[in-house]
Amino acid sequence: MAEFIATRPAAERRSMALWALAMGLVALLGLGLAPLFDVDEGAFSEATREMLASGDWGHTTLNGEPRFDKPILIYWLQAASVQLFGLNEAALRLPSGIATWAWVLAVAAFAWPRWGHRAAMLAGTVLGTSAGVLLIGRAATADALLNLWLALTALELWRHAEGGADARAALRRAALWCGLGVLTKGPVALLVPVAALLLWIVTSGRARWAPRVRALLGDGGAWLIFVAVALPWYAYALHRHGMAFVDGFLLRHNLQRYGGPLEGHGGSLLYYVVLLPLLMLPWTPLLVPLLARLRAHWREPLGRYLLLWAGFVLVFFSFSGTKLPHYVLYGFTPVALLAGREAARWLEGAPNARWALYVQAGLLAVWPAAAVAVTAWIALHAARVANPLYRALIGQPAALAPLAVAALAAALGVLLLLRLRRWSPSVRWSAAGAGVALVLTLAVVPWWGRQLQAPVRAAGQRAAEVLARTDNAADATLVQWGLHLPSVAVYARREAPRRPPLPGDLALAREDQVDILAAQLAALPAGRRPSGADATLPTWQPLLRMGGLVLLRWNGAP
Repeated sequence: MAEFIATRPAAERRSMALWALAMGLVALLGLGLAPLFDVDEGAFSEATREMLASGDWGHTTLNGEPRFDKPILIYWLQAASVQLFGLNEAALRLPSGIATWAWVLAVAAFAWPRWGHRAAMLAGTVLGTSAGVLLIGRAATADALLNLWLALTALELWRHAEGGADARAALRRAALWCGLGVLTKGPVALLVPVAALLLWIVTSGRARWAPRVRALLGDGGAWLIFVAVALPWYAYALHRHGMAFVDGFLLRHNLQRYGGPLEGHGGSLLYYVVLLPLLMLPWTPLLVPLLARLRAHWREPLGRYLLLWAGFVLVFFSFSGTKLPHYVLYGFTPVALLAGREAARWLEGAPNARWALYVQAGLLAVWPAAAVAVTAWIALHAARVANPLYRALIGQPAALAPLAVAALAAALGVLLLLRLRRWSPSVRWSAAGAGVALVLTLAVVPWWGRQLQAPVRAAGQRAAEVLARTDNAADATLVQWGLHLPSVAVYARREAPRRPPLPGDLALAREDQVDILAAQLAALPAGRRPSGADATLPTWQPLLRMGGLVLLRWNGAP
C-alpha cells in the first residue's frame, strides 16, 4: 500500500490525508459529552472498572458475579485507556472511536487502488458517517472493535483470493485479524468472513473450487497465527471456570442467541431488511443505484464477493432468534464499498445522476433537522411514553432551541459546501457528510444522554460522596432495587448488586415504586426479611431525586 500511495499525484495524496484527518475528528471528537448509556455501555464499563479494581485481568465480573457475555479483548483495551486517561466516558469509549477510525481508513485503503481515490473517499465517508456506525463507534462496547476485525479479515481474504506475491502474507494477516476478532466477540468473527469467501469460491466455478479451498485452509502458518492469538485466553477461561464458561459464553450467548430471542430481543424475518436503510442514513439513496446495478456487480469477481458478504449477513442473522440492530452492521462494510463506488459514478456523470444527486443533497441537508424534529416531538409528547421511568426521564426540562440552531446550521453548511467549486465533488460530499455527522454526535446524542442518563450519573456520584463519609466506607453498599442500570456502579466507583437493600444500604430505585417494593419486603416472613431495622428512623430517607429515580438510604422495613 505504501508503494501505491507513493506513486499517486501529490494533490491526490494531500486530499486523502486531509480526508483521513476529518474522519478522525468524526470518530473521536466529543466522545465524553454524553453519560454512559445503559444497559450495554454501563455493563461493559463496570466490568472494566471491576477488572482494574481487582487487578485480575484474566476474567470479568459485573457487580462481583462472573460475566461471560463477551471475550476479554475489549475489556483489556478499555482498561488500558482508563489507566492512561482516568475513569471517564471518553476513556471508556476511546477504543471504539479508534477502532471506527481504523475501520474507515481500512475501507478507503482497500478501495483506492481498485476504484480510485474518489470512490475510496466516498466509501469511507458513507461508512464513517452513517447512523449505525456513528452509534456503535461512540459506544463503550465491543461492536466497533469487532467490525474492524471483520472488515480487515474479509478484505485480506480477498487480497489472498486475488493471488500474486502477497497472497500468502494476506492470508496470514487475515488469520491475525480473525484471531483478534474471536478474542473480541467469539465465533462470529470467523464465521462471517470465511463464509463470504467460501460462497464466492463456490460461485466461481467448480474447476477452481478445490485448489482455492486447499489454499485457504491448508496454510499451517495462518493456522498457527490464529491459534496463538485466539486460543490461550479461551483455554485459560475454560480451565478457570469449567462448564460455567461453556454454559455462559458458548451456549447461552452464542447458540441460544441464535436459536431463540434472548432477553426479549426478537423480530420478524424482515427486521434487517427494514433496519438497514435506517442505519445507513443519510446515505440511504445510494442503495437505489446499488440495487439497480446488482447484475453488473455480480458479474465482477470483487462485486460478487462483496454482495455475498453482505447477503450472507442479511440472511443468516434474519433467521437468528435474537435480533439486535448492530448485527446487520457485520455486513455493512461491503455495502459502504459498493455505495461509495456508485456515488463516484454519480459524481462522474452517470445517467440520471443529476436528479439522484439532488435527492442525496436534500437528504444530507435535512437529516439533522429530521433527527432534531423526532427528538423534539418525543420530548414534547413525553406524557405518551408507556414506560413510567422513560416517561419521567424524557419529560425532564431540557432546552431544544440549541438543537434547532444546530440543525439549521447543518442544512446551510451542507448547501454551502456542495456549491464550493474550488473543491472536488468527492471532497465536498465527504465534508458535508462529516459536518452532518458532527452535528449529530456533538448535539443530538449528548442531548439524549443528558435526558436518559444524567440522573443515573448524578445518583452514582452522590452515592460515592455519601459512602465515602461512612465509618466503614469499604464495606458500605449501594444496590439497584428493581432496576438494571449498571452505569450507576461506574459513577459510584463500587459494585451495585441488584437486590433489595439491607438496613443501612443505599439504594437506587424508581421513585414511584419505592413504597410498593418496601411493602413487598415488609410482607416477607420474618425469617426472610432483612433484619436490623431502626424503629426510631423512617423506613427510608431520600438522598437525591431526579428524573423519576431516587437514591435513598434504607433504614429497614418496620
